[in-house]
Amino acid sequence: MMVIPTLDQSGAEKQFSLVASQLPRDEFDVRVVALTRGGPLEEPLRDAGVPVQILNKRWKFDPGAMWQLRSLIAEHQPDVLNTWLFAANAYGRMVGRFGGHSPRIIISERCVDSWKAGWQHWLDRRLLARTDRVIANSSSVADFYAKRGVPEEQLSVITNGVAVPPLPKMSRLEFLVKNNLPSDAKLIFSIGRLAPQKRLQDLLWAMQILKQADPRFHLIICGDGPQRYSLPRYAQQVECDDVVRFLGHRDDASSLLHLADVFWLGSEFEGMSNSLMEAMACGKPVVVSDIPANRELVKHGEEGFIANLGDGPGFAQFTLKLASEDGLSQHMGDKGRQKMERDFSVREMIDEYAEVFRSEALVLARN
Repeated sequence: MMVIPTLDQSGAEKQFSLVASQLPRDEFDVRVVALTRGGPLEEPLRDAGVPVQILNKRWKFDPGAMWQLRSLIAEHQPDVLNTWLFAANAYGRMVGRFGGHSPRIIISERCVDSWKAGWQHWLDRRLLARTDRVIANSSSVADFYAKRGVPEEQLSVITNGVAVPPLPKMSRLEFLVKNNLPSDAKLIFSIGRLAPQKRLQDLLWAMQILKQADPRFHLIICGDGPQRYSLPRYAQQVECDDVVRFLGHRDDASSLLHLADVFWLGSEFEGMSNSLMEAMACGKPVVVSDIPANRELVKHGEEGFIANLGDGPGFAQFTLKLASEDGLSQHMGDKGRQKMERDFSVREMIDEYAEVFRSEALVLARN
């Protein structure tokens, strides 16, 4: 049984859906539970033959949702309970071993969760005794939780898997016309939640500098979040709104990466960025902030460039370098695509999850 708060089309949810839908059916009987709501990923899961149950959790602490989850565990008696993200990790561990059946409990941590409040870290520590395995999606996430008391023997790292996104349904020319962009525009894409963590103001500052050097560059931002109104205002304040387009949430955002010339990610912290991996899988050169999770994916001067955190001028400088040196963008894009194919395949990720689930189920059988 796999549990997650929602089936929205975000990074962790995409990875969750890949695992749930692609585990070998001759060995694993997978059932998905979403605590709060479904979302765009619900239908693909059902199409893959995975049963999905929505509990409609209404509050942070919802006794009704807890009772429903406990009842489902008692009814289906899973060998392994795999939970993803804080709410599911908390609910699953609180109710997973009530009653006569005690599944092996494996939680998945997906980010360097510096946003967590003190009570959330306290609850995580209290629930460690009910945890058999903690899976992190990067070494930086594993290090973060090791420093917060998770024993080394409980930690495993299974990195995200990525496939090449499907081609977009519109041509580059159609995209340019639809978004009132010049025919010679050079497109920089940034995809993610519009939230302080992503430090999008740094990227807008970079655009103000970049447009002075080469006005063909335009920044395309896909995503929604709490800064959906403040960021366009900031773009006006720094006088770069004419070379920035806010597209909002797009179900086809990953497909649009095929239209990009460069990908930017300026985040203050990440687990392992899906959008960065998808851009690299599309063969795009990248400029990213200097944080541990990004360094696991990008080697400076190989697949792209790494700028200091908050260094808007650095993003502009490295992007101009990509544009000015013949063949550099193609070379770096090819290196990134090859790295994703070699080291971060979906198949390898699925195999690693299958091995963890297999070994934990064997422990349960022996006990």
